Amino acid sequence: MTRASAPDLLVLHAVRLTGFADVPTLARRFALDPAATRETLLDGEARGWVTHTEFAGLGGWSLTERGRAEDERLLAAELADAGGEDEVRDVHRAFLPLNARLRQACTDWQLRPTAGDRLAPNDHADAAWDARVLAELGAVEDGLAPLADRLAAVLVRFAGYHGRFAAARRRAAAGETAWVDGSDVDSCHRVWFELHEDLVATLGLRRGPSA
Repeated sequence: MTRASAPDLLVLHAVRLTGFADVPTLARRFALDPAATRETLLDGEARGWVTHTEFAGLGGWSLTERGRAEDERLLAAELADAGGEDEVRDVHRAFLPLNARLRQACTDWQLRPTAGDRLAPNDHADAAWDARVLAELGAVEDGLAPLADRLAAVLVRFAGYHGRFAAARRRAAAGETAWVDGSDVDSCHRVWFELHEDLVATLGLRRGPSA
């Protein structure tokens, strides 16, 4: 049976996944109550797990190193209680080849080498080039579907990744180019980066060539 996560864990983990976000954004990540989310953040701040900073008129929460360690401790305990470590590790192994394909697709979306410049930016004037990239993203989406289902069968908090990725790819296919790799929308790259972070955090890994 799939396991639901404790709200306090979800708040701390939302900060980990988003990197830097305000209370409404963090609450929306796991459909939490904003007032309760704020209280949990203030408690986490008192414990040295999160910190609130402001710059350029924007304010948000981020994890401290102590908070990162606490998040991983809670995630490890949750995964052990759910009895899902072997399944999540197996999904992670299957995820890595897809991750390589996604990274290459995003590179091809950003760059279109020419005879004189292998790092020439993609101006999206070549419809065939972009169609190939979008087709590859579609294949990645298809590969993600069963993996996302397996993860959500272990922990409820893993639900939603495939739907978000699919929605971003559809918008990109409709001509909204930012939905492939934009950082200010819930793009394919942003959703994928978040899923990757979720997997490595849950398994206590560090990002690298083999993770």
